[in-house]
Amino acid sequence: MTVRNNEDRVGAKHNSDMDPSEIMGPSAGPLSFVTPTEFVELPSKGEHYPEDHPLHQQETVEIRYMTAKDEDILTSRTLLKKGIALDRLVQNILVDKSVRSEDLLIGDRNAIIVAARATGYGSEYKTKVNCPSCAEFVEFEFDLGEAVIEENPLPEGVRKTDEGTFVVHLPKLKVDVEVKFLTGRDETRLAKLAASKKKNKMEESLLTDQFRQFIVGVNGSDDAALINSLVENMPAYDSRFLRYTYHGIVPNIDLTQDFECPNCGLEQEMEVPFTTDFFWTRG
Repeated sequence: MTVRNNEDRVGAKHNSDMDPSEIMGPSAGPLSFVTPTEFVELPSKGEHYPEDHPLHQQETVEIRYMTAKDEDILTSRTLLKKGIALDRLVQNILVDKSVRSEDLLIGDRNAIIVAARATGYGSEYKTKVNCPSCAEFVEFEFDLGEAVIEENPLPEGVRKTDEGTFVVHLPKLKVDVEVKFLTGRDETRLAKLAASKKKNKMEESLLTDQFRQFIVGVNGSDDAALINSLVENMPAYDSRFLRYTYHGIVPNIDLTQDFECPNCGLEQEMEVPFTTDFFWTRG
């Protein structure tokens, strides 16, 4: 269950109200600037990183505000074509360069991306969404300042291991499946695999590919052939159970907001969509 708390809002601690002398430095010339920074609360609270990771047990990470040079990254055709523009952006704005973007947990990376967008273009995010009721594309404005950290207690029957992984018991197959949290590197690997299959006109397998990425053990064995066999033969009931359970334990930010369709009047919760408007704003 998601618990909303104003103190848990992403990027709540920032230095945007700094005195100009603090930003430029007391003895700096008129063209010497220091970009403001802010601390982003990590959904993981640093609890799921190994001891040698710079974010181990760290609840926040410091990022600097986006600059014009960062916009160059977001408009680089080469980086966009390779699908690494956002990864490069995150790496650029991290103050502690010992933190690698590709090693960030997905939820922490999402929190940083949302905070970066807010510092770069403001919290107001106007985009077109497809209304679930009338199927019309309507313009709607979301408030990224409302993003909060999800507070998900460990479900009954799920066990955390000393290695930071989690063991989930599948009800139909009656086996224990060990899962890990995906990182930016895993997400990039999945994106490249999907692109490769599309290019070679191969059948899409997004769900099973993701299972193969985060399942690291079956009944205590890390044998790749065993894991692959499980993924290929998992009953739909167990598949749905595993997806639901995994989503419930992954640390992330809650981007669900109240939506009202100006066309048909539908009112319901909707997750903030990551469309091309998210960074590539109009105007």
